Amino acid sequence: MKKRFFYLIAIQYLGYRFHGWQKQPNLKTVHLMIDKTMRYVMDGKTFKTMGAGRTDAMVSAEQGAFELFLEDPIEDLDAFLAVFNYNLPQDLRALSIKEVDSTFNIIQTSKMKEYVYVFAQGNKFHPFCAPIMTTILDELDIELMQAGAKLFEGTHNFKTYCYKPTETGVFNRTIDTCEIVENRLYTASFFPERSYILRVKGQGFMRNQIRLMMGALIKLGKHEIPLHYISDSLKPESKEVMDYIAPASGLILHKVEYDL
Repeated sequence: MKKRFFYLIAIQYLGYRFHGWQKQPNLKTVHLMIDKTMRYVMDGKTFKTMGAGRTDAMVSAEQGAFELFLEDPIEDLDAFLAVFNYNLPQDLRALSIKEVDSTFNIIQTSKMKEYVYVFAQGNKFHPFCAPIMTTILDELDIELMQAGAKLFEGTHNFKTYCYKPTETGVFNRTIDTCEIVENRLYTASFFPERSYILRVKGQGFMRNQIRLMMGALIKLGKHEIPLHYISDSLKPESKEVMDYIAPASGLILHKVEYDL
């Protein structure tokens, strides 16, 4: 198609019933539902959509994004957004729409991503927590986990925290923020009295990277690995393989910021 008009649309969704972002045969994914809704809204007009990146099955987004390519302009952005939202399923919502120019590329344009991982520990909590919170039944050493999280900050070799890494992968990545704090972002009457979030901010992440990092922190909190395991695993010569991927449903793409 001839791409003449370009729009950046911010979205949020609860990922619990979706098999991730990417379209897959015979599976319900976020991209599939967006295109299905867009096809109805566009009423036969040609369009194309492209996501800012992939999220795993059951991972949610507080603020993700996709780019919309059209041959004809949208005359009223607010009206379009309202109609699009009216037809989207209730666990997916469009937050805003903004026209961008042909130089913008949602994949290549410099951006900052912030993820949070919501978790609680030490008990069995209400089942309604499951879509956005991971419960670790064992008691965790939160202070030790906080110290471990800070070790991920900076530029390191994150090969240990890449699922099935290839020999040609780019494993040197920079994490600007990595911290564990008490959860003040998400509240509900059925939430436990105290819960926590791992907050991670950086320009790019590899497949399952944050869930593997969280897996290491959970093992650290259980005293299954020592603190120096994390610093050692980030060295260029490290041959460590993290064998525990934290559950997906606690992970939320909190924010995507573009250098527009």
